[in-house]
Amino acid sequence: MTAETIRLRVESEIAALPAAQWNACANPLNPLNVSSKDASQETSYNPFVSHEFLSALELSGSVSARSGWHPQHLVLEGEDGTPLAVCPAYLKSHSQGEYVFDHGWADAYERAGGQYYPKLQVSVPFTPATGPRLLVSPGAHAPAARRALAQGLATLCDMRGASSVHATFLTETDAAVFEAEGWLARIDQQFHWNNRGYGSFEEFLADLASRKRKAIRRERRDALADGIEIRWLTGKEITEADWDAFYAFYMETGSRKWGRPYLNRRFYSLIGERMADRILLVMARRAGRWIAGAINFIGSDTLYGRHWGCIEEHPFLHFEVCYHQAIDFAISRGLATVEAGAQGEHKLARGYLPVTTRSAHFIADPGFREAVAAYLERERAYSQDAQAELAAHAPFRHENDEP
Repeated sequence: MTAETIRLRVESEIAALPAAQWNACANPLNPLNVSSKDASQETSYNPFVSHEFLSALELSGSVSARSGWHPQHLVLEGEDGTPLAVCPAYLKSHSQGEYVFDHGWADAYERAGGQYYPKLQVSVPFTPATGPRLLVSPGAHAPAARRALAQGLATLCDMRGASSVHATFLTETDAAVFEAEGWLARIDQQFHWNNRGYGSFEEFLADLASRKRKAIRRERRDALADGIEIRWLTGKEITEADWDAFYAFYMETGSRKWGRPYLNRRFYSLIGERMADRILLVMARRAGRWIAGAINFIGSDTLYGRHWGCIEEHPFLHFEVCYHQAIDFAISRGLATVEAGAQGEHKLARGYLPVTTRSAHFIADPGFREAVAAYLERERAYSQDAQAELAAHAPFRHENDEP
């Protein structure tokens, strides 16, 4: 791969690339039409970098220049114009909807006389889930293509007059590419559940310390005590009426939690049309109507919990709908992992263990870069200590504990 045979271009909307071309880079071995039930045919499908998901964000207007997420997707193409690699990127005028917080950096830089915005963001908007960001087709030389994209992002930063580029929720492979290019490394943590070959939820509970096991059984029982029923909806089972109900939950809870929910109603119809087989709605019903629900996305080996909402408050219902039911589903599908979203130390008691998340940051101003690097060194040490302390309080029983 040489400079004479490739070129980089920027697209201001993902619709400029046919879905087949984007997906050939994003999920080359796992097209959307491979059923999520056929796990044996899959290796590494990630729903969030698919053309279907990203275009739904843009077509719905949830992501746009007006919302402060101006698409700047980077495309690496060969001599014949075929994309060899792509990277989802956005020019941003704020730091909302990212889940890797840099508000303090923005404040400090602007107090010092700098202009932090616009900045470039390499991520899936509103989605704190680890996944590939430097997306390479099987026909390209992957290491060279990833390097070209990383270098292209730095050039794009200069072209757009941006202060910085932030690539978040990276795989280890992509993080290493950015670090090799001199970007600053940042770590944080989430809580994920790992399937140790369980055949049932009870087998999972048997791995826990007795006190934790009893607590989970009690809260599962209490969550359904008011005549609440739980249903899993996926694929063609999900109707527009179901999306109406779920959107009402999202708006009710999101308005209280965030002030202004990020996603609009059309987004849910679009993903329902395009990727329903990759979606699991866990819905709670009482007295003949839906009262709560959580949306999950199904990868080849991971269930990704995204957000939940409710119009009735019931003790422990949030834990049941978001965490316990996700484990039940993962076990039934033979999925290896449940990623339950950002933050939340309360997940630890329910079998979700701390794992490291990674991001990389290109800071154009040398003086500001030096200050951020010093901050990240201190933050990294704190994060590692905190994760080790949390892991020591995992709910799993030790060898000598009672069964």
